[in-house]
Amino acid sequence: MVNLKVNLSGLELDNPIIPASGTFGYGYEFAEFYDINCLGTFSFKGTTREPRFGNPTPRIAECPAGMINSVGLQNPGVEKVISEELKKLKPCFNKKVIANVGGFSLDEYSETCAMLDKEEQVGLLEVNISCPNVHNGGMSFGTDPKMAAEVTRRVKEVTTKPVYIKLSPNVTDIVAIAKACEDAGADGISMINTLLGMRIDLRTKKPVIANKMGGFSGSAILPVALRMVYQVYENVNIPIIGMGGITTVSDVIEMMLAGATAVQVGAANLVNPFACKEIIEKLPEEMAKYGINNLSDIIGGAH
Repeated sequence: MVNLKVNLSGLELDNPIIPASGTFGYGYEFAEFYDINCLGTFSFKGTTREPRFGNPTPRIAECPAGMINSVGLQNPGVEKVISEELKKLKPCFNKKVIANVGGFSLDEYSETCAMLDKEEQVGLLEVNISCPNVHNGGMSFGTDPKMAAEVTRRVKEVTTKPVYIKLSPNVTDIVAIAKACEDAGADGISMINTLLGMRIDLRTKKPVIANKMGGFSGSAILPVALRMVYQVYENVNIPIIGMGGITTVSDVIEMMLAGATAVQVGAANLVNPFACKEIIEKLPEEMAKYGINNLSDIIGGAH
């Protein structure tokens, strides 16, 4: 009998498969398709202190082996997430969930995290300092080690649950930023968020997306994500949730060998709502194929 369990800073997961923030709503939407309790956990839609309508449309552009999105953290605000969204989730998900938090100032990050930290359903906070689709915030915090460290410190001051900082790949040295977050008290790292990309409409000769650029995700970015997880694993002593281009069960094994303790699946959910369920079902067979008994034993195995 193979063991799929992994541990994220004290939060034990039945398996390492986690739908990524922004691709799984607040969970209950997918519960109409299958029993989402089969998941390790999931990261809910990026939540900010105030409600956000998001960016103007069009927000999505297709491209080979991926997609570009510029949704802009559309969400109802943290108060409604707690009073409405988490209540709708409770009847269909009996595990702790990951709360993904976005922000535009240090105060906003700390206030939103403090509110979500008090929720019994929340097992871990994922602080997004890497969103490429918003102005005056988001990725600007994630491209400077000092700012990344300051966000980490401020959030850790007001929370008791594990804090994972979600990093941007749109930087020269992601290792320096990961180390700065670790030094500031981060319990773990989530990486990578989307790359920055764009498409141009040949008929109008203008960018497809109203915001001009957006986050590029999908299977095409897996090699970049693997490389960055591998580099960060060699330089920090905290767990990594690896993500970026994961679409198959073999991608999961590869990402864990690079150094990820758990894995988030993003764009694949938008193509196939059963993507995570199917990966989980195939994991035991894939483990047997490579002689793996305990999945946690392979973390960082490529080093």
